[in-house]
Amino acid sequence: MIDIHCHLLAGLDDGPDSIEMSLEMAEMAITDGITHVIATPHAHPQHAFVPELIKLRRAELQASVAGRLTLATGCDFHLSFENLQEIQRIPTRFTLNQKNYLLVEFADYSIPPSLDQALHHLQLAGLRPIITHPERNPLIRAKPERLYRWLRQGCYAQVTGQSLLGKFGKAAQEVAEEWIGMNVVHFLASDAHNITTRPLLLQEAFDHVAKKRGEDVAKALLVDNPLAVFEGRPLPWVPEMDDDIGLSPGATPRKRKRFWFF
Repeated sequence: MIDIHCHLLAGLDDGPDSIEMSLEMAEMAITDGITHVIATPHAHPQHAFVPELIKLRRAELQASVAGRLTLATGCDFHLSFENLQEIQRIPTRFTLNQKNYLLVEFADYSIPPSLDQALHHLQLAGLRPIITHPERNPLIRAKPERLYRWLRQGCYAQVTGQSLLGKFGKAAQEVAEEWIGMNVVHFLASDAHNITTRPLLLQEAFDHVAKKRGEDVAKALLVDNPLAVFEGRPLPWVPEMDDDIGLSPGATPRKRKRFWFF
């Protein structure tokens, strides 16, 4: 399995506070069957985002797990004015494995309409935004048509594996299950922060999806699509949304469509 969203590197944000804990998380991932991890510290006003320090932390950890786990870097990108200015100047400063995919996080307290335009500008710059853990955002859960609009605009969605297991509450669990069933989820990731409450584990989520949706879907969400992101390729599996998702009440629904493949 491949994890594209993980706070693994020490002393950079609200993830591990020591290199020793980073190594414990890495060993946990290896034992769980994870082969690739993209470390994605927050690019947020509350956390200084320093690519040179991120590279140093990655190199230190990679040396300790050489040959057993492949590490890359990116960030959990906050749509602040400063970040949006900087990413226009140097996109690979923030992207996953310095390719063309970008994790985008929204605040839990406000999603202004201007964010639609911000996402569009990111796409015009050649980036492929991935909306992180929308199932955990109460504003998106309350108005899921926002998510559907972003997906139709060309964005992707990443759900936290632990959400499917009920670790973020019943509301997040139910909507995560619903969205996977509606074909609006493209990735599962750990969003790990530590070795206890936010562990770097994915196998249980893989098994959960395989049991409910089939192993092909689990493999797409946890192996095939994440590997394409790691390598900067188009996603090999993109579930096509139903045409009637997000329609206003009284609108005529259209025929359900199947998955399509590149």
